[in-house]
Amino acid sequence: MNTAIKTSWNIDADHSEIGFKVKHMMISTIKGAFEDFNASVETESDDFKDANFNFTAKIDSLNTKNNDRNTHLKSEDFFNVAEYPEMKFQSKSFDGDTIVGDLTIKEVTKEVKLNTDFIGVAVDPYGQTKAGFEITGKINRKDFGLTWNVVTEAGSIVVSDTINLAIDAQFIKQ
Repeated sequence: MNTAIKTSWNIDADHSEIGFKVKHMMISTIKGAFEDFNASVETESDDFKDANFNFTAKIDSLNTKNNDRNTHLKSEDFFNVAEYPEMKFQSKSFDGDTIVGDLTIKEVTKEVKLNTDFIGVAVDPYGQTKAGFEITGKINRKDFGLTWNVVTEAGSIVVSDTINLAIDAQFIKQ
Protein backbone atom coordinates (compact mmCIF):
# COMPACT_ATOMS: atom_id res chain seq x y z
CA MET A 1 0.00 0.00 0.00
CA ASN A 2 1.35 3.41 -1.03
CA THR A 3 1.32 5.77 1.94
CA ALA A 4 3.25 8.62 0.35
CA ILE A 5 2.83 11.89 2.19
CA LYS A 6 1.62 14.81 0.14
CA THR A 7 3.41 18.11 0.64
CA SER A 8 1.60 21.40 0.03
CA TRP A 9 3.33 24.49 -1.32
CA ASN A 10 1.77 27.97 -1.64
CA ILE A 11 2.87 30.72 -3.99
CA ASP A 12 5.29 33.33 -2.66
CA ALA A 13 3.69 36.27 -4.46
CA ASP A 14 6.48 38.67 -3.44
CA HIS A 15 8.97 36.57 -5.40
CA SER A 16 6.77 35.50 -8.32
CA GLU A 17 5.47 37.05 -11.53
CA ILE A 18 2.67 35.94 -13.83
CA GLY A 19 3.58 37.71 -17.05
CA PHE A 20 2.73 37.72 -20.73
CA LYS A 21 4.01 39.26 -23.95
CA VAL A 22 2.15 40.04 -27.16
CA LYS A 23 3.18 41.60 -30.47
CA HIS A 24 1.71 45.05 -31.15
CA MET A 25 1.29 45.99 -34.81
CA MET A 26 3.72 43.13 -35.46
CA ILE A 27 6.70 45.45 -34.82
CA SER A 28 6.96 45.72 -31.04
CA THR A 29 6.27 43.66 -27.95
CA ILE A 30 3.96 44.71 -25.13
CA LYS A 31 4.52 43.11 -21.73
CA GLY A 32 2.04 42.77 -18.92
CA ALA A 33 1.42 40.89 -15.71
CA PHE A 34 -1.35 39.89 -13.34
CA GLU A 35 -0.62 41.39 -9.94
CA ASP A 36 -3.30 39.61 -7.87
CA PHE A 37 -2.94 35.84 -8.15
CA ASN A 38 -2.87 32.71 -6.07
CA ALA A 39 -1.26 29.35 -6.76
CA SER A 40 -0.49 26.13 -4.96
CA VAL A 41 1.26 22.85 -5.61
CA GLU A 42 0.71 19.48 -4.02
CA THR A 43 3.40 16.84 -4.48
CA GLU A 44 4.58 13.53 -3.12
CA SER A 45 8.17 13.79 -4.37
CA ASP A 46 11.18 16.09 -4.11
CA ASP A 47 11.44 16.41 -7.90
CA PHE A 48 7.77 17.50 -8.13
CA LYS A 49 7.01 14.91 -10.84
CA ASP A 50 3.25 14.33 -11.03
CA ALA A 51 2.72 17.39 -8.82
CA ASN A 52 -0.69 19.03 -8.94
CA PHE A 53 -0.52 22.76 -9.85
CA ASN A 54 -3.46 25.10 -9.22
CA PHE A 55 -3.58 28.76 -10.23
CA THR A 56 -6.06 31.67 -10.30
CA ALA A 57 -5.58 35.31 -11.28
CA LYS A 58 -7.87 38.28 -10.86
CA ILE A 59 -8.31 39.80 -14.32
CA ASP A 60 -8.83 43.25 -12.78
CA SER A 61 -5.19 43.12 -11.60
CA LEU A 62 -3.86 43.05 -15.18
CA ASN A 63 -1.16 45.70 -15.65
CA THR A 64 0.62 46.65 -18.88
CA LYS A 65 1.91 49.97 -17.48
CA ASN A 66 -0.59 51.91 -19.60
CA ASN A 67 -3.95 52.81 -18.02
CA ASP A 68 -5.84 53.21 -21.33
CA ARG A 69 -4.60 49.84 -22.59
CA ASN A 70 -5.39 48.19 -19.22
CA THR A 71 -8.93 49.57 -19.34
CA HIS A 72 -9.37 48.32 -22.92
CA LEU A 73 -8.07 44.83 -22.05
CA LYS A 74 -10.49 44.62 -19.10
CA SER A 75 -13.44 45.73 -21.27
CA GLU A 76 -15.92 43.59 -23.21
CA ASP A 77 -13.57 43.76 -26.24
CA PHE A 78 -11.17 41.42 -24.44
CA PHE A 79 -11.47 39.90 -20.95
CA ASN A 80 -14.82 41.43 -19.91
CA VAL A 81 -13.74 41.57 -16.26
CA ALA A 82 -17.24 42.52 -15.07
CA GLU A 83 -18.61 39.15 -16.22
CA TYR A 84 -15.45 37.00 -16.00
CA PRO A 85 -13.36 38.22 -13.04
CA GLU A 86 -10.85 35.33 -12.91
CA MET A 87 -8.76 33.07 -15.07
CA LYS A 88 -7.84 29.61 -13.79
CA PHE A 89 -5.38 26.82 -14.47
CA GLN A 90 -5.53 23.25 -13.14
CA SER A 91 -2.76 20.83 -14.06
CA LYS A 92 -3.40 17.30 -15.28
CA SER A 93 0.23 16.14 -15.36
CA PHE A 94 3.80 17.28 -14.77
CA ASP A 95 6.74 15.19 -15.99
CA GLY A 96 9.51 17.52 -14.82
CA ASP A 97 9.70 19.41 -18.15
CA THR A 98 6.09 20.05 -19.15
CA ILE A 99 2.95 20.92 -17.25
CA VAL A 100 -0.23 19.90 -19.06
CA GLY A 101 -3.46 21.32 -17.76
CA ASP A 102 -6.72 23.13 -18.35
CA LEU A 103 -6.64 26.91 -18.72
CA THR A 104 -9.97 28.70 -18.31
CA ILE A 105 -10.48 32.26 -19.55
CA LYS A 106 -13.99 33.73 -19.99
CA GLU A 107 -15.47 30.31 -19.09
CA VAL A 108 -13.68 28.74 -22.08
CA THR A 109 -11.46 25.85 -21.02
CA LYS A 110 -8.66 24.53 -23.24
CA GLU A 111 -5.81 22.15 -22.57
CA VAL A 112 -2.42 23.85 -22.69
CA LYS A 113 1.17 22.60 -22.46
CA LEU A 114 3.65 24.76 -20.61
CA ASN A 115 7.42 24.32 -20.73
CA THR A 116 8.70 24.12 -17.20
CA ASP A 117 12.16 24.52 -15.74
CA PHE A 118 12.21 23.34 -12.14
CA ILE A 119 15.04 25.49 -10.76
CA GLY A 120 15.31 23.71 -7.44
CA VAL A 121 14.68 23.94 -3.71
CA ALA A 122 16.44 26.19 -1.18
CA VAL A 123 15.98 27.25 2.41
CA ASP A 124 15.79 31.02 2.89
CA PRO A 125 17.41 32.95 5.79
CA TYR A 126 14.17 32.61 7.79
CA GLY A 127 14.14 28.81 7.61
CA GLN A 128 11.40 28.57 4.98
CA THR A 129 11.83 25.93 2.27
CA LYS A 130 11.14 27.35 -1.19
CA ALA A 131 10.93 25.88 -4.68
CA GLY A 132 11.43 27.82 -7.90
CA PHE A 133 10.03 27.32 -11.40
CA GLU A 134 10.31 29.14 -14.72
CA ILE A 135 7.30 28.39 -16.90
CA THR A 136 6.77 29.46 -20.51
CA GLY A 137 4.23 28.71 -23.17
CA LYS A 138 2.09 30.07 -25.95
CA ILE A 139 -1.65 30.29 -26.30
CA ASN A 140 -3.88 31.60 -29.06
CA ARG A 141 -6.03 34.31 -27.48
CA LYS A 142 -8.86 33.67 -29.96
CA ASP A 143 -9.23 30.13 -28.54
CA PHE A 144 -10.48 31.82 -25.35
CA GLY A 145 -12.85 34.33 -26.95
CA LEU A 146 -10.38 37.23 -26.92
CA THR A 147 -11.05 38.11 -30.56
CA TRP A 148 -10.97 41.92 -30.82
CA ASN A 149 -8.61 43.32 -33.43
CA VAL A 150 -8.26 46.00 -36.09
CA VAL A 151 -6.10 46.29 -39.18
CA THR A 152 -3.99 49.40 -39.76
CA GLU A 153 -3.91 51.32 -43.05
CA ALA A 154 -0.66 49.51 -43.86
CA GLY A 155 -2.40 46.15 -43.39
CA SER A 156 -0.84 45.20 -40.05
CA ILE A 157 -2.99 43.72 -37.34
CA VAL A 158 -2.86 45.64 -34.07
CA VAL A 159 -2.70 42.67 -31.68
CA SER A 160 -1.09 39.30 -32.41
CA ASP A 161 -3.19 36.17 -31.84
CA THR A 162 -0.26 34.50 -30.07
CA ILE A 163 0.25 35.31 -26.40
CA ASN A 164 3.58 34.29 -24.87
CA LEU A 165 3.38 33.35 -21.22
CA ALA A 166 6.35 34.00 -18.91
CA ILE A 167 5.86 32.84 -15.35
CA ASP A 168 8.44 32.96 -12.59
CA ALA A 169 7.02 31.13 -9.60
CA GLN A 170 8.43 30.60 -6.15
CA PHE A 171 6.51 28.39 -3.74
CA ILE A 172 6.81 28.08 0.06
CA LYS A 173 6.59 24.65 1.64
CA GLN A 174 3.72 24.50 4.13
